[in-house]
Amino acid sequence: MRAGGAPALLWLLLLVLPACSRVPPLAPPPAARAVPRSAAPPRAAAAKPVSARRTDWVARRVVPNAVVTPQGRFHTVGPGETGIAIAQAYGASWRDMVSLNGLKEPYVLRLNQRLRLPALPNADRLPARPPQAADIEARARAFAITIDDVVTGGQPAAAKVPPPSRRPAPAAGDEAPTPLPAITGAAPAFRWPLPGRVVSGFGPKAGGRFNDGINLKASIGEAVRAAGDGVVAYAGDAIPGFGNLLLVKHAGGWVSAYGHNDALLVARGTRVKAGEVIARAGQTGAVAEPQLHFELRRGRTAVDPATLIGGR
Repeated sequence: MRAGGAPALLWLLLLVLPACSRVPPLAPPPAARAVPRSAAPPRAAAAKPVSARRTDWVARRVVPNAVVTPQGRFHTVGPGETGIAIAQAYGASWRDMVSLNGLKEPYVLRLNQRLRLPALPNADRLPARPPQAADIEARARAFAITIDDVVTGGQPAAAKVPPPSRRPAPAAGDEAPTPLPAITGAAPAFRWPLPGRVVSGFGPKAGGRFNDGINLKASIGEAVRAAGDGVVAYAGDAIPGFGNLLLVKHAGGWVSAYGHNDALLVARGTRVKAGEVIARAGQTGAVAEPQLHFELRRGRTAVDPATLIGGR
């Protein structure tokens, strides 16, 4: 570099620096456009699960107050009482009470109806006095119900509704006892409640057991659909072994059962349509893997679903 070049370079730097200071800053990237809410597909509202702890067959608590006569022991049916709740209160078999009193379909009790109670165990003749309260309570604690019990004894006794001014205040824990609506028409053409393969078929099993339905493999949370149009007769977990269970009454005296559910989405008295989602499959009750226990009953008789629906 020549000796006279330094002053020239200095002048060049003085000219360039002010120009650089006037360069505008980089503009920020354009903001992403917000997608309108209306553009997103609407989400279906999730059904609120029904509490499986509800025992719908206990519409109103029954207080044992049997009258002892030379003909036997009798209970007078109170408003809202169900046959199963009466049987439990006395530690008696509801099936025996149905036979003893000649009860027939639809097994609806009448207010003030006198129900004869089975004889006490190990009693050759009617005792001179009513059994001790402790004995009754012990039998009531050991009481267990079946699907057949719920089908035949889960209806609360109907009563005339008094004017509002004369209605007594409901006791704590009481539910409004209302009989199920009548179901008329022809029996539905049933469909499978979910597509899983059969893990346990209908009929006798090892150890002297008998499967009154078919168990279908399922995934936890999988949709369980109504097998036909009907009315929910029971939603709860009070029947041993079946976990969260639904019973649906159909026309023609038919009943469908759905057991081992993770969640129940309908309550007693709900009208359902064939194919409607009524529960979410699970692994509740006495099963080692997620599955659905499915039954079809006509009256008190369980029928193999595969013979009615086919495809299995």
